[in-house]
Amino acid sequence: MTPDDPGYPHAARSAPTLAALDAHLVDCRACPRLVAWREHVAEVKRASFRDDDYWARPVPGFGDERAGILVVGLAPAAHGANRTGRMFTGDRSGDFLFAAMHRTGLANQPTSVSADDGLRLTGIRVTAPVRCAPPDNKPTPEERGRCGPYLAREVELLGATVRVAVVLGGFGWQALLSTLAEQGWDVPRPRPRFAHGAEVTLRRAPGAAGDDRGTAGDDPGASPHDGPGAVPDGGPGGPAQTLTLLGCFHVSQQNTFTGRLTPQMLDDVLLRARDLAGLGAPRLPRDRRS
Repeated sequence: MTPDDPGYPHAARSAPTLAALDAHLVDCRACPRLVAWREHVAEVKRASFRDDDYWARPVPGFGDERAGILVVGLAPAAHGANRTGRMFTGDRSGDFLFAAMHRTGLANQPTSVSADDGLRLTGIRVTAPVRCAPPDNKPTPEERGRCGPYLAREVELLGATVRVAVVLGGFGWQALLSTLAEQGWDVPRPRPRFAHGAEVTLRRAPGAAGDDRGTAGDDPGASPHDGPGAVPDGGPGGPAQTLTLLGCFHVSQQNTFTGRLTPQMLDDVLLRARDLAGLGAPRLPRDRRS
């Protein structure tokens, strides 16, 4: 199967590791409109980045492979991740997000300008339901569906270590709920509505479709049920798994410049995620302690 085949993303479901998933993803050309746009942007460029070599390919998830928190956005920005090759890197949205992660003890630095700038995330990982930059930041439902296997497999590979998903905006909220429903999570009907501050806890029984816990770690002796997302259930096949979704307004400039999403609002969501994930209170540098 060639990378421009509409069925190419489905082969990602057999990726044994996150590295294998990323290697498959970056070659994908299954959505003609998105391929044309990401490459057009890389050729035309923004004036301030005219000397940059744009990534112009699908963008993998980024962060801790044993994350307790997964941040789900929308799609790469045309002159951000589509340029740098790393989620939320190189644009104002990423500046806002990673500064908050730094304040809450989840990132080692407050800035993110390039894929090799030394940024490290601890206990948290960022991803998106659509991996190519879309025109006007608006992927179509068909493009979201075609890209869906990448998010699904990433969630499976991260496994039971993930206890919390911070979802940035309604698009990511619906995409993640669709993925979780396909994987056997007990998503209510009607589905919970997105709102800033929304909090929904889901459960999945052991052995449910898509239950592939513990595969992302590098400890061959670890039990697939040892992750912090596992809770005692007493049923056959091991413990059940829980996942709490936290809604947060997207870190787009439309929200952050107008004050719809403030730094304190985002900090509060991330601190709540830390608590739910069992990461404890952040250890802040002396100059950031109150």
